[in-house]
Amino acid sequence: MIIQRFLDDDGELAQHLVKHINTPLDWPEGAGLNTGHVAEIASAAACDVSYNQAANGHLIDLFAALPLPGTPDGNEFWVALGNAGGDAALYIDPGNMGGTSFDRLARGNEAGIADRVLSFLAELDDQQRDAVTKVIGDALAHDTLVAGGRYLGQLWLRDAETTAWHVLLAKRRLHETQSDRMRFFEAWGNA
Repeated sequence: MIIQRFLDDDGELAQHLVKHINTPLDWPEGAGLNTGHVAEIASAAACDVSYNQAANGHLIDLFAALPLPGTPDGNEFWVALGNAGGDAALYIDPGNMGGTSFDRLARGNEAGIADRVLSFLAELDDQQRDAVTKVIGDALAHDTLVAGGRYLGQLWLRDAETTAWHVLLAKRRLHETQSDRMRFFEAWGNA
């Protein structure tokens, strides 16, 4: 998990529940589900699965900022991106990805879009990356006061790359078990 799970009365989440919501951890007494249990549930909800979903949602937001496929601006943009990125651009081309890719992504923890984004960026040479940066930046520049479309394109690419990496890292963590984590802590503790 990304965060340390709620473990005792001194935890930050426990203190928040007691102080700000005025609910002791054992409230209601004798009930099947008490405040402490809610704290455990909240802690579990903030683990890598939720993080993965948030990162996937952010990837959707990044693509939603680009011109929409099937529109005049979108068609022009995606052709220009294909010309700038060459064969690498096929990884994120709307016609190549399939129309339901983002629908599936929004409903689950799939890493398919993240794989495609990273594959796209990995295959760009420096000249192509610069050209792609300009195409994306120019498309984003009309909605902002920030000078320089190229800079906006650089921000978009960096954000997409980092977010895609976070998705893949969180997906990897989903397959780790408690024993994997214990071996990790033991190995680092003995280093």
